[in-house]
Amino acid sequence: KDGRTRFTAYLDDYAFLAWGLLELLQARWHGPWLAWSVELAEAMLAHFEDRDAGGFYFTADDHESLILRPKTFGDDATPAGNGMAARVLLRLGFLLAEPRYLDAAERTLRAGWSLLERYPHGHTSLLMALDEYIGPPTVVVLRGAVEGLDVWRAELDKLYDPRRLVLAVPSAATGLPAALSDKRPQARTVAYVCRGTTCSAPVETLGD
Repeated sequence: KDGRTRFTAYLDDYAFLAWGLLELLQARWHGPWLAWSVELAEAMLAHFEDRDAGGFYFTADDHESLILRPKTFGDDATPAGNGMAARVLLRLGFLLAEPRYLDAAERTLRAGWSLLERYPHGHTSLLMALDEYIGPPTVVVLRGAVEGLDVWRAELDKLYDPRRLVLAVPSAATGLPAALSDKRPQARTVAYVCRGTTCSAPVETLGD
């Protein structure tokens, strides 16, 4: 408030902000947003992860000392931080081909497994992460001039598919991470369709 922060952020703050950035990137490509989501993911791993038992604590390792450092998997009025952290790490892991993120998401799912088995209805966000871990989302990376990208994205947006990410990366974009820079622009707008960490050759028509 008024340019000042009073409290250290919690796991939920990092996870929800990172998820919001991934959603925003599907509306408009902006390299710094992706970099920020990666920065947030790295901060979660560095300051919140329980490296021994898996999952993430609610407070960071530099937070004020508490009698008990909570680690919550169940959803409340909002989805659980652990569920959202796992979903963010899975999507970033598949998008950037980063095994550290995928491994951390798996450890989170294993840490919450007994709760999932006993109370699935109370752990929907974790179940959604499990669903994407078992059946990775489709990632569609569009490359080309801005005008062509807008046409392709508008067509793809007509098909509702919550398990798909569509990123329209202009040909002129610079500073891309390796997993995106490998998807090179062509003479015309193309799409690279990825499932898990396996991607297609450039797809040159919307029909295909």
